[in-house]
Amino acid sequence: MTNTPYRFLALRARAPGALRCAASVALAATVTACATNPVSGRRELSLISQAQEIEMGRAASAGDVQRVGELAGGEAQALVKRIGAEMAAKSERPGLPWEFYLLDDAAVNAFAYPGGFIFVTRGLMAHMNSEAELAEVIGHEIGHVTAKHTVAAMSKQQITQIGLVGASILSPQLAKFGDVLGASAGLLFLKFGRDDELQADALGFKYSLNLNYDVRESPKVFTTLGRLSGSAGARIPEWQSTHPDPGNRVQRAQQRLAALPPNSLTSVKVNRDSYLRLLDGMAFGENPRQGYFRATRFLHPDLRFDMTFPTGWKTVNMPDAVVGQSADGGAQLQLVPGKGTPTESLSQFLGQQGITVRQRANTTINGIPAVIAAFDAATEQGTLSGLVASLQHRGVTYMLLGISAAQVAARYGPLMESTMRSFRDLNDPALINVQAARVQLVALSEPMTGLVFTQRFPSSIPAEQVYIINGIEATTSVARGTIMKRVVGGLPQ
Repeated sequence: MTNTPYRFLALRARAPGALRCAASVALAATVTACATNPVSGRRELSLISQAQEIEMGRAASAGDVQRVGELAGGEAQALVKRIGAEMAAKSERPGLPWEFYLLDDAAVNAFAYPGGFIFVTRGLMAHMNSEAELAEVIGHEIGHVTAKHTVAAMSKQQITQIGLVGASILSPQLAKFGDVLGASAGLLFLKFGRDDELQADALGFKYSLNLNYDVRESPKVFTTLGRLSGSAGARIPEWQSTHPDPGNRVQRAQQRLAALPPNSLTSVKVNRDSYLRLLDGMAFGENPRQGYFRATRFLHPDLRFDMTFPTGWKTVNMPDAVVGQSADGGAQLQLVPGKGTPTESLSQFLGQQGITVRQRANTTINGIPAVIAAFDAATEQGTLSGLVASLQHRGVTYMLLGISAAQVAARYGPLMESTMRSFRDLNDPALINVQAARVQLVALSEPMTGLVFTQRFPSSIPAEQVYIINGIEATTSVARGTIMKRVVGGLPQ
């Protein structure tokens, strides 16, 4: 992050607000002001102005939009924007420059940045079963902003990022992915405390009710997320173990429902079928057109290259990098886009402060001309040993960058070089012509159980996942005419 780091000091709720704030000012020289929380109405310490909050959120959100990209096709995106805009206008902070995005990302996720920048992924949309369920999620994220949870989380995240940058020789290429495999392996996800999450749940419930959505759908959201948390291979970085137990959240949602006045939900909207029709044909899971792993091999059918990572390494395909890291964390290898020619890209990297070039040479990698260099990098934590190669393949320049702690460089150096030299042209039609799995809708012509549905309408995903995305169990009786989701196509199992 390029924003100025701030530390948010949480205050206890025991002393009166004004006295508590005054006492904190005396103890903390960096305090700039006290403010009233727009949701709680309590006076609290504020180190970040609203203008700074908006600036931080705008910068962070622009980076995610650029790296990941919005989902193509306007109707699903328009629904996210419409629900968000209507909710935000009736929230405690209607004057923020609210923006809402639907990202082309497989992770089952939604998240918020300070200042009113809200994101939902196609992975999450595919797991919801009505407009009312989606509204509950969007309202939850709006609640993080209105209650200023995002300000605190962004501040803490930035403090953490400073440490990662220091350990990554202050290089844009290195710092950007410094600890990505040890954390969420994807977008920058802000982490909130349990109390913040529960408050955001309550606010999402309130905002949904304000727009006349059927809040009886809200427990289904937490039930689905709870089932995902126990599902093998599920990607739910924002709604996982750092959050309150999904079962408890279901109970709290039911308690909020029980507290509503009688007959208060007589003319509410769910919009199930119209919502599901937006999902028909949507990509499900990772899109192999954007690159995919087959065991240790990374294959990119659109860019037409193939590369093999060491056995036992953790790997991840990000929107702007492919990253591998040794099991012990002592070495990391990145494939990132370069700038200009291979020579220009390499020279720009090696010209950074703190880097000492040990050796540089021209070479070829599987018939592709390349330049390669060994270097040392001075950091606050010590010296790192590195190897970097740059090449151009089918008109695109790439940087292959390996770093390791100096004490293990002898062990990992040759392994990283052999990984770089595995880069080659991809020309196998079977590997090039893979397509994404997609959601397909089925209108039932007769009643049946969930089990019968999976047998009669097979999917390319396991039956348990089919039950989860439809919000049912194997034994659930589904009525005639019900629209159901299955998943077809994708990589061979």
